[in-house]
Amino acid sequence: MTTTALIAVRHVGIDLESFAAASGLHPELVRRLVALGALDPVTDANGELWFPPGQIAAAARLQRLRAGLSLNYAALGLVSELLDRIDALEAAVRRRGSVRAIPIARSLPPREQGGTGSWTPTG
Repeated sequence: MTTTALIAVRHVGIDLESFAAASGLHPELVRRLVALGALDPVTDANGELWFPPGQIAAAARLQRLRAGLSLNYAALGLVSELLDRIDALEAAVRRRGSVRAIPIARSLPPREQGGTGSWTPTG
């Protein structure tokens, strides 16, 4: 492999400063989100962070969750992971050809059938 090829492989992605500018986040906040596992960069041999382009969308999702649901930074990673799992499950259901969706309100146990909490069926 030539030196040029090594450099190309090493710098696949967006560096920290460029990622922070593109996502509208402060670089220290980006580092915090990486430490919490909410963002998933690649670290090169020098310890530099490189972000795949798709991580910009992940950062935007984190910003929407933080603003819309007032989640703390520690919860952002968990909620984002759960949303990814939901997306994967929905994709698996679509691949199987099942088009019937179960409404959330009907999938929760009604209180009179032994469910807990204050949820009441609406339909």
